[in-house]
Amino acid sequence: MTLEEEVVKICQDLIRIPSVNFGEGKGDEKAVAEYVVASLAEVGIPAKIYESAPNRCNVIANIEGSDPSRPGLVVHGHIDVVPANAADWSVDPFAAEIRDGMIWGRGAVDMKNTDAMILAIIRNWARTGYKPPRNIVLAFFADEEAGMTYGSRWMAANHPEVFAGCTEAISEVGGFSVTVGDGKRLYFVEAAQKGIHWMRLTAAGRAGHGSMMNDENALTAISEAVAKIGRFDWPQRYTKTVKVLFEKIAHATGKPYNEADLRPLLKEIGPTARMIGATLQNTANPTMLEAGYKANVIPGSATAVIDGRFLPGYEEELNETIRSIIGPDITIETISRDIALEVEFEGDLVEAMCAAITRHDPEGIPVPYLMSGGTDNKALSELGIIGYGFSPLKLPADLDFMALFHGVDERVPISGLEFGVNVLADFLENC
Repeated sequence: MTLEEEVVKICQDLIRIPSVNFGEGKGDEKAVAEYVVASLAEVGIPAKIYESAPNRCNVIANIEGSDPSRPGLVVHGHIDVVPANAADWSVDPFAAEIRDGMIWGRGAVDMKNTDAMILAIIRNWARTGYKPPRNIVLAFFADEEAGMTYGSRWMAANHPEVFAGCTEAISEVGGFSVTVGDGKRLYFVEAAQKGIHWMRLTAAGRAGHGSMMNDENALTAISEAVAKIGRFDWPQRYTKTVKVLFEKIAHATGKPYNEADLRPLLKEIGPTARMIGATLQNTANPTMLEAGYKANVIPGSATAVIDGRFLPGYEEELNETIRSIIGPDITIETISRDIALEVEFEGDLVEAMCAAITRHDPEGIPVPYLMSGGTDNKALSELGIIGYGFSPLKLPADLDFMALFHGVDERVPISGLEFGVNVLADFLENC
């Protein structure tokens, strides 16, 4: 079986093992973790399952490099997926059906395609006796889709020894192509991530009968606060990574680069602009409301949940702005908070990523980007490990790739997967 054939098979196998993470501690990665262990054992590579809670499983394996004196590299992926409502899909979300040259199923993009690439490459090395240039720690994490509590966060806190000697890491959502201008392909490599502040707002009021006058209605107060947040026009704040990306977009398309306002260039990157646009500013989106228990009872309190995302260096601005918008009478409780990341797009590891892309697509242009979400690299960064998103895919120009993350009819092009596994192997063999 060729490397390309094997990555397709493994990707299908992984999708067919539901490892759904419902959040709030409700998830089960055990079966897919056991598949990973068996897949590695089949070619003589021992791997260990670390169970952070019942059925919440992480897998670690070590690949010896030809020069173990060099700092090690963590190659990691998560093995959980978000839920899928089968009634909304065109296909069974866990059947891994091949249709229109693509593998369809939950996790096809996020991120069992990359898990499959990693396994296919490592299995091929084991069969041929190949040793990579440096030690590699393979990590397959649980719970990435719900805050990493049972996955990378737990591993970093309870088993940091498994990452000893590692200084760099690569994982998901990077190295994918975006077609711009007259057909030029930019390959977006993730070098920065926004931070997260999920907050619960609570308005207190005077409970009473729904038929009476009430100027202390908690529901009215929370609704007004939520509306102000939802309509707030956040100022533009451009980080170093964002500036480099937009300079590259301007150069590739021949359009002007105006550092005072980069937004006109968003239209050059098509649907990817939905995600990249969110990296030009802090964002705060209302996501949940809760109040009341009966039609004729004015509740004494009302709550809302806000998904806040801050740029590297702008966490305080997010928090202070939210406070100024809602005023002093509404309380703020932090539900979840995580750091922002930004690393330099330079050095030997970056050069190896860029070289691997251009060897397989000589017209490709590697560029750094800031991701609006986050990955397990956040947890590893607390161990001093510098992380990038590099899970390469060459995508059709008309594919709305960002819409596939957590979306209905999630799917990955087989040609892109075959391209990606070769680029990733090239990188790992030359980094």
